[in-house]
Amino acid sequence: MAGEKQTVDGIEALLSWAAQIGISDSSSPNSSPSSSCLGHSLFVSDFPDAGGRGLGAARELRRGEMVLRVPKAALFTTESVISDPEIASLMERHKHLSPIQRLIVCLLMEVNKGRSSKWYPYLSQLPRDYTTLSNFALPEIKALQVEDAIWAAEKAVEKTKSNWRGSLALLNELDLKPQLLNFKSWLWASQTVSSRTLHISWDEAGCLCPVGDLFNYDAPEEPVLHEHDEGGVASKSCSLNCSVEAVNASNERLTDGGYEESSSSYCFYARRRYNQGGQVLLSYGTYTNLELLEHYGFLLPQNPNDKAFIKLEPDLYKNTSYDIESLYIQPDGIPSFALLCALRLWSAPVSCRKNCMHLVLSGSQVSVQNELQILNWLAKRCYETLQDLPTTIKVDKFVVNGIDALLRGKARIDFRDLGPALEEFKKFFEELNLKFENSESFIIDTMPIRIRKSLERWRLAVEWRLAYKSVLFKCFCYCKEQIDELSSS
Repeated sequence: MAGEKQTVDGIEALLSWAAQIGISDSSSPNSSPSSSCLGHSLFVSDFPDAGGRGLGAARELRRGEMVLRVPKAALFTTESVISDPEIASLMERHKHLSPIQRLIVCLLMEVNKGRSSKWYPYLSQLPRDYTTLSNFALPEIKALQVEDAIWAAEKAVEKTKSNWRGSLALLNELDLKPQLLNFKSWLWASQTVSSRTLHISWDEAGCLCPVGDLFNYDAPEEPVLHEHDEGGVASKSCSLNCSVEAVNASNERLTDGGYEESSSSYCFYARRRYNQGGQVLLSYGTYTNLELLEHYGFLLPQNPNDKAFIKLEPDLYKNTSYDIESLYIQPDGIPSFALLCALRLWSAPVSCRKNCMHLVLSGSQVSVQNELQILNWLAKRCYETLQDLPTTIKVDKFVVNGIDALLRGKARIDFRDLGPALEEFKKFFEELNLKFENSESFIIDTMPIRIRKSLERWRLAVEWRLAYKSVLFKCFCYCKEQIDELSSS
């Protein structure tokens, strides 16, 4: 209870400080109550099933209505932090650092000031740790199972370490507290920047936006266009990209927000109509679940922009002009338009490829035989990929349920309840150097924060691989259905 009260008090202090520096959820900044920057359009609440702490609608909100304005002076940027000429000169001597490294250094500088920092009410409310890929330890990385995902996690960890090593000279010259020089502090600061910055035109690293970074994520809608022909279905996603000034025919904004020169503020708009009490969401952009995990530390159970990649034949890549990133399987199990086209052309006889190119690019079948060949190949590849992975979908579901039991505070787990997930649980706990009470149960007297965070990351890894396998299984079923239809026609 004491922790909850401290959190509430901290949020109230943040909103009071934000009001003093001009942050407001009203179209008229002066109309916001002096004790808080919120209350007219938004309020802070907890949404346990949809992102945790976030912003709710204080009243009914219209689509396109401004709901929050954050003046430039309130944005945490490299420019706003470096006011001391001596510090600016020191930074100038380290021109080799990237804009992102500079912003991370600025964040650590302000943390070093403690309560004397003008940003203290904001900094004190930032998360103390993250579940992004850079924070994954080796057991959690291995739990992803899929080669591409493991590579992405390893790359994220190494990139963070490399940026830290490259910035150590500057950090030492700034005379920061010893604990702020270690990798753990850099990891925290880098993930704060990765997960919370918003785009601004004058700094490639972006900005930290007090209160504005309380919005939880909502995936942008991407209409899927289906092209029907006599032999099958091809689909391609069409992304709707809108600038801050873009409006539709009804003069309603189609964007979530951005920095506006006219008001020298970062302005946020309701992306749709919200009822009073509903959570107001923000789209950060179009991301797959692996990208969300890498940059923000979460994934969506139903992500319309997710992609599942499988290993394709080397000569397929040589015979297509499509980008590799476009050759994927959609969340509904249907191959992307580009993948279907590439497979149809690859499967056609070399002597016929030039003549059938126009059919392929229009989304049409080359022939029934060609279509059956690629559907059989795709079904086989999905099946083989699933077989080659260490666990099945059924096991993954058992693992998720078991982790949930531990995170809910069930300190003792009977391994017999875990069914086919038994061996993975034992192996994971052994890698964390946790002891078994006996051969049939596992007990944690008190849940150390280190173990809880590891369990949270492990759960995310299993959720990701479960979603990946589910897409491949859907694709296998889709191919079999198409094969049956073509064979019977």
